[in-house]
Amino acid sequence: MPIRVLSHPPLPELRAWLAGRGAPGADMAALEAQVREVLATVQAEGDAAVARYTARFDWSGATAQTIRVPEADIASAPIPAADAAAIAEAAAHIRAFHERQRQNSWFTHAPDAILGQLVLPVGRAGLYVPGGTGGDTPLISSLLMTAIPAQVAGVPSLAVATPPRPDGTLNPYLLATARMLGITEIYRMGSAWAIAALALGTETIPAVDVIAGPGNIYVTTAKRLVAGSVGIDMIAGPSEIAILADASATAQHLAADMLSQAEHDPLASALLFTPDQSLARATAAELERQLDELPRAELARKALADWGAIVLVPDLATGMECINALAPEHVELAVADPWALVPQVRHAGAVFLGHTTPEPVGDYFAGPNHVLPTLGTARFAQALSVATFCKTTSLVATGPAYVARHGATIARLARLEGLEAHARSIESRFKE
Repeated sequence: MPIRVLSHPPLPELRAWLAGRGAPGADMAALEAQVREVLATVQAEGDAAVARYTARFDWSGATAQTIRVPEADIASAPIPAADAAAIAEAAAHIRAFHERQRQNSWFTHAPDAILGQLVLPVGRAGLYVPGGTGGDTPLISSLLMTAIPAQVAGVPSLAVATPPRPDGTLNPYLLATARMLGITEIYRMGSAWAIAALALGTETIPAVDVIAGPGNIYVTTAKRLVAGSVGIDMIAGPSEIAILADASATAQHLAADMLSQAEHDPLASALLFTPDQSLARATAAELERQLDELPRAELARKALADWGAIVLVPDLATGMECINALAPEHVELAVADPWALVPQVRHAGAVFLGHTTPEPVGDYFAGPNHVLPTLGTARFAQALSVATFCKTTSLVATGPAYVARHGATIARLARLEGLEAHARSIESRFKE
């Protein structure tokens, strides 16, 4: 599989090509209709609908009575002590990072007035954790990256939804991770019906205020359709990485980093921008060699063939310009002096600096959130954070002197908009 090598293509062409990953296919309307039907069915039938969908697609023995995982199962889920220690260490790093994101309520004094803002957590959040290859590859990091920011925000009630395995069980690693986090409310449900149940509520599942967590196209479509009724973290697309490299980089490392994203999904994008032609050739050869050793080689090979590229650019500044134009999920600065390029970063979900900071460091362990904007949305969006689970409320307290001094101006502004009752409301305070 020779990866495409592009010689400084025009940016509009590069953007247009990659936009194909997120373009709705001909069957998108049909898929959306299916998801709307699921939402309507769950709203009408509640637990019975959730159980029926679960029995049809995941676990044939599912019933309305088995949707919620017994707390005893969470409490007793066994995993090796060494693995529990690794999860706990990652959780500590993630929590420490997100603690720095806390925002405080504040007040300021103006003449005859107090103004301020309350920062409050939402009352209840739903966390979606994908099943991961039939439950055999538990997405522990997805649970950590959604639950910990919600806990730091102070959300008092958390519900986790994840599809069961064919025998109705959940992977013990997910249960043990939930136990470490103090989460006791877990539901065996996946796909669009899980999002519907969280957003709309059922007899067993109280509705939530915010839904966070990644998922397949059915989950993503359901989140998009319920957005507005509940808050959502983001509409996420396939994984992507863009690497800027100079002659100091190692082809072996670059290829490994590109494959770390290509193995996610056949729609994943892995791009390398470099002015060094010999590095480009060596990386292309390394991709071929390393692909032969990957368990998910077929999937990664398709992703690279369809959405991967090595892009030759005249210099690093041009490469950075290309990356900013694409606004990718992950950016690696595999250059001799990565800090010198940080001021040039404008649009990226997360940036990884230097030859010893591969993207998986952020995926699992360092602390920053790995739920990131994709498909160019880093132009206006950012990582899942504590703010995802908070809302702000403005406070206004004005005294009689304030109203007397400013009331006529306020009334004038109201009348300019044709809102007489607004004007009379303020005038009733200073014309008495």
